[in-house]
Amino acid sequence: MLEVERDGVRITLTRRDGEGRPLLIVPGVMADAAAWQPVVDALEPAGPVYVLNRRGRRPSGELGADYSVRTEIDDLDRVLDEIVAAEDAEQGVDLFGWSFGGLVALETAARRPAAVHSLILYEPVVRPFGRHVLGALREADEAGDLDRAVEIVNREVSGFSQEYVARLRRSPAWEVLRRLAAPLARELTALDRHHADLRELGTLDLPVTLLLGAENEGVPPYGDAFAAFASALPRARVVTMPGQGHLAHAQDPRSLARHIEQVLQETPQGAVHRDVETRLPQP
Repeated sequence: MLEVERDGVRITLTRRDGEGRPLLIVPGVMADAAAWQPVVDALEPAGPVYVLNRRGRRPSGELGADYSVRTEIDDLDRVLDEIVAAEDAEQGVDLFGWSFGGLVALETAARRPAAVHSLILYEPVVRPFGRHVLGALREADEAGDLDRAVEIVNREVSGFSQEYVARLRRSPAWEVLRRLAAPLARELTALDRHHADLRELGTLDLPVTLLLGAENEGVPPYGDAFAAFASALPRARVVTMPGQGHLAHAQDPRSLARHIEQVLQETPQGAVHRDVETRLPQP
């Protein structure tokens, strides 16, 4: 495990051994490095694979008093420095971001393009994502009601059925989600307060791939957010994953791993994809 400290806060990453250009995975909310381990286990790239435990996820430190999306960007900036130095990655790293982590990855890559070889964003989100539940999430947070926070995200953001949430509540995964929900209200509040200039970010001169689960195409909230990124990043390559939604890392990690591998294999050295849409076959 790699440890990085920034402004007195401990940031941790898991690492899978490998030789070659490293891959760094940045999870979103309600996820940590452990949640992405099945994807790491299924991946077959030659280089080392890192997964970031963003602050608010043990064993990383707390969000901090002045937490914002900019805090996350500064953390990732520092992490990139450490990985590039540790791996002697002269070509930079392949950077993958999911959901909230996708926005953080994009903004960090725009700040540090020399440290990033290519960028893969799996259904990134941007304000006003989840705005309608912020009040309820803050109330749950103030009451210490993590069960309610998990229910809000699954029912009122992701749109899962009451039956689905009831089954989830009875499963071992519920306790894991309760723990990961602790920073949720502050994270989504920070997202809603963050003004991302997607048009400016769209000028990034790197190979960028946008991954979309076919089940979310044109469907709010993830499909709407994805459309905003696809419109603002016209040079990005859009890859649609058949049979997938927003949670492929948990529901079908082997399939997601195959898609990531194929994107990395098809990324030209030093070239930017332009106006290409691809639908990968179901692995």
